[in-house]
Amino acid sequence: MPGINTESPMNEIVTMNHGSGGRQSHELINKVFVTAFGMPLPLTDSAIIEDAGHTLAFTTDSYVVDPIFFPGGDIGKIAVCGTVNDLAVSGAVPRYISASFIIEEGFPADSLRKIAESMAVEAQKAGVKIVTGDTKVVEKGKCDQLFITTSGIGALRHDRKGISTGVNVTAGDKIIVTGSMGNHSIAVLGSRNKLSFTTPVVSDCASLNHMINNVLEKCNNVRFMRDITRGGLSGVLNELAGICEKGILVDEDSIPVDEAVSGACEMLGFDPFYLANEGKILIVASPSESEEILSILKSDPLGRNSAIIGEIAQEGTGVVLKTVTGGKRIIDMPSGVQLPRIC
Repeated sequence: MPGINTESPMNEIVTMNHGSGGRQSHELINKVFVTAFGMPLPLTDSAIIEDAGHTLAFTTDSYVVDPIFFPGGDIGKIAVCGTVNDLAVSGAVPRYISASFIIEEGFPADSLRKIAESMAVEAQKAGVKIVTGDTKVVEKGKCDQLFITTSGIGALRHDRKGISTGVNVTAGDKIIVTGSMGNHSIAVLGSRNKLSFTTPVVSDCASLNHMINNVLEKCNNVRFMRDITRGGLSGVLNELAGICEKGILVDEDSIPVDEAVSGACEMLGFDPFYLANEGKILIVASPSESEEILSILKSDPLGRNSAIIGEIAQEGTGVVLKTVTGGKRIIDMPSGVQLPRIC
């Protein structure tokens, strides 16, 4: 399969697999951008910046979701939610967002207004301000309707700096997810291909900063957080295993998956653990606080299906799933792309 090959620069090409959030994405980022820019490892959802006595979290992301309107959201809502969540899982309080639009010639002005209004509503809900941006229009056929890039800045308390890097993760820590897996991917897939499900599937797209802040204000032993987007749960778990250099054991029976999503996956041949979400996060916390954190999450409408799904193992490496049948299997880092242009 063609891909990034640093030893043969004349043969280098980028494939859709490099946008999957899995193994090929990490290869592309590490071999090209980390090398060129001298980025520190491990990479986090937000850069942590010390400046003039202040600690800031700074993030940027681009959104190319297809279709741009889907059950539960649109490209504008997901752009705000994604930026807010990247800051919040770093332990920061999101403050300001910039938004840049690349618009294809012929794009309906009414659709653009709807997307801008959607962004404004979501920003207000999250308590952030969209303060600057840019607009470019390209010839018809030079982009697919509309692409949005957002950047965000948040304030970070000094005692929360280690959350994004997982430096405090230890054996025995519990792993929590804040809801059911795979809803966003299936909702977008259904809309893209005009599929009808017996039970409608709606994207989980949401800003989670208020729920996250409630946890952090009441609990002092959150070791790590990451939003479960491209690459799905399996991608985040494998990233975590690599960061902390420890094994991870998860219980399949404890991982929440809605019945409609499970049925769609069975019918279409997808694994919900590898599907993207846009309103779910993974939290690693000390055993002493895990139940309290779970209670806080369940008291929030966005976290009512939260569950403790496993723990950091005392020994071993990689991610091991205890199956519903009592066996065990390895959960690998995703390779290839199940669903392109999901965010």
